[in-house]
Amino acid sequence: MRAFDTGKRPAAFGRTIAARRPLDKGVGLRPCRRMTDTPSSPASSPSTPYRLHESLGYNLTLAARRQERRLDEKLRLIGLTRTTWCILLAVGNEGMTQPSDIAAFVGIDRTATSRALRSMESDGLLARHSGTEDRRTRQIVLTEKGERVLLKGTPFARENGRLLRELLTQEEQAELTRLLAVLIEGTPAELQSI
Repeated sequence: MRAFDTGKRPAAFGRTIAARRPLDKGVGLRPCRRMTDTPSSPASSPSTPYRLHESLGYNLTLAARRQERRLDEKLRLIGLTRTTWCILLAVGNEGMTQPSDIAAFVGIDRTATSRALRSMESDGLLARHSGTEDRRTRQIVLTEKGERVLLKGTPFARENGRLLRELLTQEEQAELTRLLAVLIEGTPAELQSI
C-alpha cells in the first residue's frame, strides 16, 4: 500500500470521496474534493452557484494536466513536447506517413501538424520524401535520430502510465477508459482537435 493511500477507493460522483492524495509538493495528505455535479444533484440547478472544484470538466482538466505535466517534464529532457512525442508515435509505431493521417491520430489540426512536422524535420527527427506512386504527395519517415528519441521517450510514457494506473484498481481503469471513450466519441466533430 502506498504511503498516502488510506486503503479506501474513491466513491462514485455525488458521494464523498474517502481516498486521500498527496499534496502537490509531496508533503502531507489532503482529502479529495467532493464531486456533486451529477444531473440529480442540486449543484446542477440553475439557481445554485457554479462550483468550479465540483465541476466534472474542471476535474477532468486538472487530472489531465497533472499527468501531462509529469510526462512533459521528462520529454523536455530529450527535446520533445507532447505533440512531437505523439507525432513520433504516429510515424514510428503506427506507420503513418501522411500529414492528414498524423493530424487525425494526434488529434490536432493540420496547421499545428505542419508546424510541428517542419520543426521536427529541422531538428533531424524526421524526413519528408516524395510519394512512391504520386510524386506530388509527401511521405513522412523517421530518421535514425527520430528512432533513437522514440526509444528514449518510451520508458517515460510507460512510467507515466504506470503512475496513473497505480491510483486505480483494474476495474476502475476499465470503467474510466470506457467513460472517457463515451466523452470523446460524443464530442462534436468541430471540437475534436486539441
